[in-house]
Amino acid sequence: MAEPVKTYRQVQAEETRIRIAQAARRLFGAQGYGATSIDAIAKDAGVATRTVYSAFGTKREILSLICDLWLTEAGALERAQQVFAIADPVERLSGAAGWLTNLYSAGFDVVLIFEAATDESPETKALLRSKLAGRNEVMDAMIASLGDVLRVPLDQAQAIYRALAAPGVYQELVSESGWTPAEFEAFVADSLNRQLL
Repeated sequence: MAEPVKTYRQVQAEETRIRIAQAARRLFGAQGYGATSIDAIAKDAGVATRTVYSAFGTKREILSLICDLWLTEAGALERAQQVFAIADPVERLSGAAGWLTNLYSAGFDVVLIFEAATDESPETKALLRSKLAGRNEVMDAMIASLGDVLRVPLDQAQAIYRALAAPGVYQELVSESGWTPAEFEAFVADSLNRQLL
């Protein structure tokens, strides 16, 4: 069944929401989530403050769209499906390392914004927890898909992958120590293969 054709107003509204989210992403990254006002976001996006409120309502809703846009840009879902389609366990773990690296390369600034925003309201914390839970579910499923070939218990294997995926690991190695994303990917793949198979 074909998707309904969007009206010009709907397309325009969608483009405005994306422009606001892009402005917010820049400002959250530069100034911090808590320190960035809706007024500042509106000014950077070139829209009226009331437009931001009518498009989103809260900064938290902007943060949610920023995350969704990042995952779409990174092709997170499609790439995860490609990993699940790999038959060889060693190659599948290398694919899992590539999936993680691609996610971080496409938007590590978003990861840092999320980390900084965890000090905010209970509603913001709940949003961030739900977004992180989605990422963890995919990661856990990648490891669970290896089933019988794991040499450690499943929960331990999943914990190892999540530990390697901790933002601080990528930040230390890539942002601080100057590793390339390819070097990070090779490190994660090698660590997963050594520890799990």
